[in-house]
Amino acid sequence: MLQAFVLAAALVGLPALAQSDAQSAAQSAAQSAAPCWLRGVEHQGLCGSVQRALDPARPSGPQIAVHYAVLPALARNKQPDPVFFFAGGPGQSAIEIAGQVAAILARFSNRRDIVLVDQRGVGRSAPLFCDTDDPALPLAEQFSLERQRARLADCLKQLQALPQGDLRQYTTSIAVHDVDAVRQALGVERINLVGASYGTRVGLEYLRIYPQHVRRAVLDGIAPPDMGLQHAMSTDNQSALDALFAACAVESRCSAAEPDLAARWRGLLASLPRGVEMRHPLSDRIERFTLTRDTLLGMVRGPLYAPALAAALPSALGEAARGRFDALAGLSQALGGRKGLRMATGMHFSVVCAEDVARPAPETATPGVDFGLAFARFYAEVCAGWPRGDVAPDFYRIGAAPVATLLLSGALDPVTPPRHGDRVKQALGAKARHVVVPNAGHGVLGLGCLRDVVYRFVDAATDEAALGVDAGCVSAIPRPPMFALPGAGR
Repeated sequence: MLQAFVLAAALVGLPALAQSDAQSAAQSAAQSAAPCWLRGVEHQGLCGSVQRALDPARPSGPQIAVHYAVLPALARNKQPDPVFFFAGGPGQSAIEIAGQVAAILARFSNRRDIVLVDQRGVGRSAPLFCDTDDPALPLAEQFSLERQRARLADCLKQLQALPQGDLRQYTTSIAVHDVDAVRQALGVERINLVGASYGTRVGLEYLRIYPQHVRRAVLDGIAPPDMGLQHAMSTDNQSALDALFAACAVESRCSAAEPDLAARWRGLLASLPRGVEMRHPLSDRIERFTLTRDTLLGMVRGPLYAPALAAALPSALGEAARGRFDALAGLSQALGGRKGLRMATGMHFSVVCAEDVARPAPETATPGVDFGLAFARFYAEVCAGWPRGDVAPDFYRIGAAPVATLLLSGALDPVTPPRHGDRVKQALGAKARHVVVPNAGHGVLGLGCLRDVVYRFVDAATDEAALGVDAGCVSAIPRPPMFALPGAGR
């Protein structure tokens, strides 16, 4: 996840540069912020932006607007330290999912502002969008890595033609300086940061660069800076799929409906490539194409993120092994239909190419038996021609946590499973606590009692009290029972 550091000296000097730049931006932000309504949020918010140099080494060069939204505390006598929420991806807009965030963090909204910052490259903050993830595309187009690479080559040309098209300027470290400019613009001394998925990497970097401005940190689905996303995907996807097969084997209803599912899955993989037909879940059209191993693996990966979807995966895979793929096609689209999940493709690859792909594979990287090296090859080929920002060596070093930090992981997560949280907990030391939710997938903030656990952790008067908050309730969160599709097995 790394390459040469020609701008290391400039980046080291950025805090002082960002300080004076953000102070002037704070005045204009205070004047330009205005009441606004955000999708899914019941109460009126406040929206504004700060002007930032596209290239931090050229403060007088081209400028971009980094947009933020504030969900104001309802109580008049509010706490001085707001909650800053960092979205996932890389490439997701925090402002676009304001309704979901407001619901999950609702208990905070009485006495604390909730602040959503659209990181540079997403939402309205110098967006780097390309039409590469259209759910209406034919299924073969969506899940074929080869066709995705071709679309990304066109995407790169489109992005580089934009005024904000210097794709080297979208690293996590640069974005963190933007976030602190928003903090200054809002006139707050310390924040409580909450990060989800890639947002945990943003949170860790903010904690590293600006520890004096953090009061408490909550990181959900840990994506450490040195994880090597393109390699970890294979290992972690495989673990989640194997766990699903093992759960089906011991659950009577699932094992009766889909006996020997793991063996039949491997038989299906061995039969590829082959011609198949599937009904597109959006257009309802029958599509006929050659199904490859990589395409099938891409279709399976999405449902593993959410146990409620994964519960139908054994039945869908059993159907696929019998030559019927409609159920799997429908499941593969289920996550993509959720609001706010549109990713800024250009920002995604600008981050991953600079921070993950540029580094050699971690020594612990072991490709999954089924997933193999497909994702690693895909990212390596895309990133070979993608402009890469410079990343300072310290970015990859996680030091002792200066404040109480709560790490959350879902044991069934196919992308940020507990093994990443365990390693980060060890690096953060005594002021960090890692809570694993046994029956959860990717993202646990909104599950059952977790909302209350997180609230009490942040609201506690001292770090010691925060780290002592009882989280034993997570063991009672159930795993959805396997769902047998009507007519399956016939």
